[in-house]
Amino acid sequence: MSSDLTSIPNIGPATARALIAAGISDTGRLREMGADAAYAALVSNGEKPHFIGYYVLHMALQGRPWNDCRGAEEDALRARFDALIAATRAAPLSGIEAALNEIGLPAPR
Repeated sequence: MSSDLTSIPNIGPATARALIAAGISDTGRLREMGADAAYAALVSNGEKPHFIGYYVLHMALQGRPWNDCRGAEEDALRARFDALIAATRAAPLSGIEAALNEIGLPAPR
């Protein structure tokens, strides 16, 4: 599948593949969703949460270098990341996850 996601600075081929797998196939959809919803989709699709990935996605959508955020802005992003991950983990389990959990084999999150 071809995508223009890598046309956004800071989004490389691996991130583009992960976004596509999470149902975000192009820059228009990514910009429409925003960094928080897009990152939640990545985590819900099985990506392991990592603050740097979240941070880089925010910077990418703002057209800024990945390491441009510091101080209070970075602290605020960290708080949003922690809240997003907590909410994602509190989300109801899918059918297969609920069934595995019921028989004592919880799916990794």
